[in-house]
Amino acid sequence: MPVDPAISSLRLRRRGLCAVFFLPGWAIASWVSRTPAVRDLLGASIAEMGMILLGLSIGSMTGILLSGRLVTRFGTRPIIAVSTAAVAVAMPIVGIAAAAGLAPAVAAGLALFGIGMGLCEVAINIEGSALERVTGGSFLPTLQGWYSLGTLIGALTGMFLTARNLPVLWHLMLVGAAVGIVLTWAIRTVPEGTGRRARSSRPQHASGGRALPRDPRLWAIGFVAMATALAEGTATDWLPLLMVDGHGFGDTIGSAVFALFAATMTVGRFSGAVLVERFGHTRVLAVSAALAAMGMAVVGFTGDPLVVAAVVVWGLGTALGVPVALSAAGRSGDRPEARVALTSAMAYLAFLVGPPVIGLMGDAVGLRAALLVPIVVVAAAVLCTPSAAPGRRTRERPGQVDQTSGTDASPV
Repeated sequence: MPVDPAISSLRLRRRGLCAVFFLPGWAIASWVSRTPAVRDLLGASIAEMGMILLGLSIGSMTGILLSGRLVTRFGTRPIIAVSTAAVAVAMPIVGIAAAAGLAPAVAAGLALFGIGMGLCEVAINIEGSALERVTGGSFLPTLQGWYSLGTLIGALTGMFLTARNLPVLWHLMLVGAAVGIVLTWAIRTVPEGTGRRARSSRPQHASGGRALPRDPRLWAIGFVAMATALAEGTATDWLPLLMVDGHGFGDTIGSAVFALFAATMTVGRFSGAVLVERFGHTRVLAVSAALAAMGMAVVGFTGDPLVVAAVVVWGLGTALGVPVALSAAGRSGDRPEARVALTSAMAYLAFLVGPPVIGLMGDAVGLRAALLVPIVVVAAAVLCTPSAAPGRRTRERPGQVDQTSGTDASPV
């Protein structure tokens, strides 16, 4: 039986978007896995490494804050192409600078990398949300799963290449080249015009006649995304140290527990589409937030025998928070591209800013006690999950014009 060309094109679009979202996850994990080697090449102290890493944070925040406006002006495809290309170029810059012992150049390369990461994450999420509206199904959890898979494979590859003593320069150059090659194919599957608005278009109003920033339902969804991103960022930055300093595990076990968390998140995200289709956005978000808070509470305030199981619960609860919140934001009213951009920005900023704050608290009261902050925030997010109930948006057929963006939503 012949396959409908529209369906085949949608499948290709979905595969290309998954491939392109795999790339930043793989790249960031590749960098993180080589930070000890970069520190040794630069002869940097912990304080100096903190200043170098500041380039990544500044770049990421810049990218995330510019992303919504740039997507509105140019559409998702050119932003995805340029930002992912920036990630590809930044990798060898960082490798060359580290090999030459040039700390400022490493910071500059990381700033470029951060700008690319911030821009591409928002643009890809907007594109994924548009694809959900075309197909009528859940896709963002699976899309985020490919990012998580990229981080997992990047971390494992980095561990292997470190054990094989491959120089940082060659590792990061290979990553940059591979990102560029995959991007060359994947970007062809992304259609033109998604998210772009004509300059003559005046700002529209969200559902209920409220201007977009004043829509309380959207801000509630954004808070859920922010809370679960905080839970994810806390694990990414502090989980190994929580295991070592807080529970007395060895370094290897601490790293293994973090790998278990990353694997759990990957599995959770790849299962997310089925769960959302069956139970809906509201229930999935409520259960996810509750599980994340429960897992963190056990890790922070109970004994060692339950810790590993609690990390699995923490990972499962965190896995679907951001992607399902983004999906709900895109379906919550008019101007879905702006809604997804705002929700992405809230989540990404929480991911970047929250963990350092927890680190400062941990320095004063201990990391286990500092977990009380994300626990309270995530528990409060459970109360906001009813806002994710579906609005009155209807499913768009392949080839139908997306009236919210003024562009043809059909796949190329």
